[in-house]
Amino acid sequence: MFARHNRLIGIFFLVIDVLLALASFQLAIQIRSHLPETRPFYPLSNYPWFIPLTALLWVTVGVAAGIYREVREEDLRRALGDPLKIGIASTIILFALTFALQLEYISRLLLGIYAILDLLLMISFRLVAWRFAEPLRRSVAGFRNFLLVGDGPEVAEIARTLETHETRGMRLFGFVRIQTGPIEALPSGLHRSYPVVTLPELPELLRRQVIDEVIFAVSKEDLEKLGETFLLCEEEGVKTRVLLSFFPQVFSKVYLERLGSKPLLTFSATPEDESLLLKRAFDFTMALIALLVLSPVLLILTVVVKLTSRGPILFCQTRCGLGGRRFTLYKFRSMRADADLLREELEALNEVDGPVFKIKNDPRCTPIGRFMRKFSLDELPQLVNIIKGDMSFVGPRPPLPEEVEKYERWQRRRLRMHPGLTCLWALEGRSKLSFRRWMELDLEYIDHWSMMLDWKIILRTVPIVLLGRGAS
Repeated sequence: MFARHNRLIGIFFLVIDVLLALASFQLAIQIRSHLPETRPFYPLSNYPWFIPLTALLWVTVGVAAGIYREVREEDLRRALGDPLKIGIASTIILFALTFALQLEYISRLLLGIYAILDLLLMISFRLVAWRFAEPLRRSVAGFRNFLLVGDGPEVAEIARTLETHETRGMRLFGFVRIQTGPIEALPSGLHRSYPVVTLPELPELLRRQVIDEVIFAVSKEDLEKLGETFLLCEEEGVKTRVLLSFFPQVFSKVYLERLGSKPLLTFSATPEDESLLLKRAFDFTMALIALLVLSPVLLILTVVVKLTSRGPILFCQTRCGLGGRRFTLYKFRSMRADADLLREELEALNEVDGPVFKIKNDPRCTPIGRFMRKFSLDELPQLVNIIKGDMSFVGPRPPLPEEVEKYERWQRRRLRMHPGLTCLWALEGRSKLSFRRWMELDLEYIDHWSMMLDWKIILRTVPIVLLGRGAS
């Protein structure tokens, strides 16, 4: 389905959820004010800022979870699952904020009532939307009449897709053939018949019929001859779309941007910079907080590393970051100071395939180093790398430059996200994975990235680290 329709429905659901959150809070206040007093209840008129803040929190969690990106109101499981995602995560954050900020004057019972009411209202709204999905689509996005231009097999495929999505406001009007010979019959597999005209008849058709969009499914050679037809559609104010079947089959997102006045067709196989701003803000904030909270641990490890073995406290190594940019990665030194010099002697013991070197019980590790590695404590200085912008909490492992030189071409795309402390490979056990599977998981993360996915990975990584199943 077109992104425009998704955006309209997504915005509609977002606005409704804001209104439901505000209404839920007002209703919660009324219910709480009529309950027996277990502790003093301060009217919210004393702090009116809290209600919009709570509604904003609910919607922000929903946006981060991606539930407004592609609304499927006909999917009953999502009608129940999306509100549960928002409700559980937002309630936890809300109670955590009130506790952390010591907002003791805010009734916890009130917040509980609000969370339950908002969850019930969100589910109720989505059940109504599920029941009346077709008229909802029509009222929000409206019906749009489509005209297909072209002679190839792609025309039939697009026509069948439009018929499938007719309940979502897409209506196929007819076909325009480019060929000069006899007009062929309609594509097979359609539910009804449609008018078929030739290219010279298109101006008259646009004048006497309501056509909202024209889709060109033509070859590159035919496209070069259709300049006047595009100009005609522009003068009529008709939106035009072009099927890019003459490009190689890629999985990239395709969109149009402008450099000055020059239009540029853009292909992107990684998340957009605008989407990653939220990820960067989260990384910086959480790394700064973690660095302050864990400063006593960092100090203790600094002293222990210094006293238990000769050499520097930190192990500094050049790694490849975003796009292959080189940066200095920081770790607590967990090996002997001459570990790099001994690697060549141990090359035959490497337990990992591909351009990676790893030994489960590396003889170069110091006793305290083995302990730090077991609980991933040696990685803590990389909080500085995250603050500097070299790394993220979640992302592909930062490789060595010599490893990158041995990558196959398809593996290089993993360099297009900031490297991280953990990723999907950590959940399967990094030391147990083949190098190819490792790379596939990194690319899977890039292809499906969202803030909710980052949260899932972080929450599932925490018990792995606490149970001592970190890197060996």
